[in-house]
Amino acid sequence: MNIINWLKYWGQLLLLPVYWISFLVPRDRKIWLFGSTFGRRFADNPKYLYLYVSQHKKELGVRPVWISHDKSIVSMLSKKGYEAYYYHSFRGICMALRGKIYIFDNYSKDINFWQSGGAVKLNLWHGVGNKRINYDNIHDKVRHPASLWERWKYFPRRLSDEKPSHYILATSPMMCRIFAKAFHVPKRHVLEAGYPRNDYIIGSDIKNIYMPSERKALGMLKRWKAVGAGIVLYMPTFRDSETMFAGIMDLNVFNAFLEKNNLLFLVKLHPKSKLKDTFAKFSYSNISCLDADADPYVFLGKADILVTDYSSVYSDFMLLDRPVVSFQYDYKEYSGQTREGYFDFSIYMPETRAYDMEGLMAGIEGALHGDTAKEARAVSRGRMFSSLAADGCEKICKKCLKLVGLAHT
Repeated sequence: MNIINWLKYWGQLLLLPVYWISFLVPRDRKIWLFGSTFGRRFADNPKYLYLYVSQHKKELGVRPVWISHDKSIVSMLSKKGYEAYYYHSFRGICMALRGKIYIFDNYSKDINFWQSGGAVKLNLWHGVGNKRINYDNIHDKVRHPASLWERWKYFPRRLSDEKPSHYILATSPMMCRIFAKAFHVPKRHVLEAGYPRNDYIIGSDIKNIYMPSERKALGMLKRWKAVGAGIVLYMPTFRDSETMFAGIMDLNVFNAFLEKNNLLFLVKLHPKSKLKDTFAKFSYSNISCLDADADPYVFLGKADILVTDYSSVYSDFMLLDRPVVSFQYDYKEYSGQTREGYFDFSIYMPETRAYDMEGLMAGIEGALHGDTAKEARAVSRGRMFSSLAADGCEKICKKCLKLVGLAHT
């Protein structure tokens, strides 16, 4: 951490009086604030709930506002007629102080922690999967500091970024129990409903809007689909051992396999991935890499086959009931040194597994000829989701209206 970042990091403590004062500001029950991924993206569950609320705001009787740390997102939304503000602008600060409920997918910093005193905080989170999260992840140094130095070092993060949510969203009774423990919230504060992003992929009436890079990629996919190509979407999770990918893949051979089978291998990396620069150097006819900050749920429904590893995107894709290849080339390193799972992986993800390039190609080829995991997948899906209907947004809105003290009409 260089000296400038160090000063910014510890300088947060100077904002503590602002946080305390924000408890004194009266909040408007009709103003609902949304933000995602530390304010950097317009994506994930907050995006789709925001779009739903914006498109139903008259019957709900509320005022949805997107708060972003990225001025280009604010500009894009404003031009399309949605209400959005930059978090350090005068209007953005006023909204942060007046909004009754903060709705986000990481922590209240997605909007503005320092003005959040007195607001109801609802964390929609960003995945239900096998990876242990928050307090259940023993490798998390913020929540499980190994020394006095680490306890001191991560104090500002525990104070602001990691401030516990009042309420958390989960998708089934089993996930409600897991999230109550992982987020240190009472079980009665875990809201059970479907994910807003999944409402979109399984057929709700949400009208999506796209960032320029997403619109460009959708045009490219349309051209591939027009010539009868299959779409294989690769979405790996973020972890230290992902750099092993380059050592086990001969992309010339893999691209030839894709050409032979008329397939496009569409890569969507995690925003924090260490492989972004590696993939940026590639130029292959049948391999294309999406912007790492793109919304994956724009593309998930376009995929014929998903290739993933330990990512919770698998849970979402289960709702589409299409073939999956589990590409776990670093299983030993990931499971032993990075993060344990809640369940036996073979039960959670009963899909074809691959540990090298040859196994990956065999798995994809097998998926082209049939889906052998449907029955086992249905069992896993039933544990992760209590409902397969596209009604998550509706249920969440009803619960939010109660949380802020507004009667639902």
